[in-house]
Amino acid sequence: MDRIEKSQVTYNKLFGDGVSAAYATDPDFQDILSRFIFGEVFYQGNLDDKLRELITLVVLATNQTLPQLKAHVHAALNIGVMPTEIKEAVYQCAPYIGFPKTLNAITEVNDVFKARNIELPLESQKQVEEETRFDKGLAVQVKIFRDIISKNRGNAPDNQKHIQDYLSAFCFGDFYTRGGLDLKTRELLTLCILSALGGAENQVRAHVQGNLNVGNNKEMMITAITHCLPYIGFPRTLNALSCVNEIIPE
Repeated sequence: MDRIEKSQVTYNKLFGDGVSAAYATDPDFQDILSRFIFGEVFYQGNLDDKLRELITLVVLATNQTLPQLKAHVHAALNIGVMPTEIKEAVYQCAPYIGFPKTLNAITEVNDVFKARNIELPLESQKQVEEETRFDKGLAVQVKIFRDIISKNRGNAPDNQKHIQDYLSAFCFGDFYTRGGLDLKTRELLTLCILSALGGAENQVRAHVQGNLNVGNNKEMMITAITHCLPYIGFPRTLNALSCVNEIIPE
């Protein structure tokens, strides 16, 4: 198949047999978009379509491009992504984009779920209690980043040690420990969220190493960042790839 045929196959799989409303007003632009995203980017590398849609969801949530987010929630469900996986992917954004933007994204997800008669709330994926969230979060942190965590905690000024505690208990305890997505998926999604943010290259570098430590290789990271490209543009994509190449030289 050429890229036009590929784009039609992928688009129909995700969204059904309809035609995008944009064709009525901007057919040239829609052709460029569809053929690049669905005819080229979707076929680069070896990520399955379910993981690609989870990546798309977290990037759209990060960008706050909410109409497109809603469309891709439908698409994710259409190809068999579980509602719990969708919710957990969006929840994973919170430590990086903040609560207000995450709540905006959750509202869009819930609207789709209600329209498709998916009962809310979903089954809880919570794995920690108030007295265990710090210790379990710290354990996950160490698993991802290894001995750098003890160094970061030890080097933090006294008036900033609370930030290190928040990282362990909140970012990793409240979110990374949850069910619904495995650790490798959460860490790959985090890399995509940080890449989409822009200006977070120090954190991108750290999570490139974190991805390596949990078993996501360089080719997988390159494919994931490439998948972000149509949604975040070339500058942020190239910056993220530079971080990958810095941590894992060719």
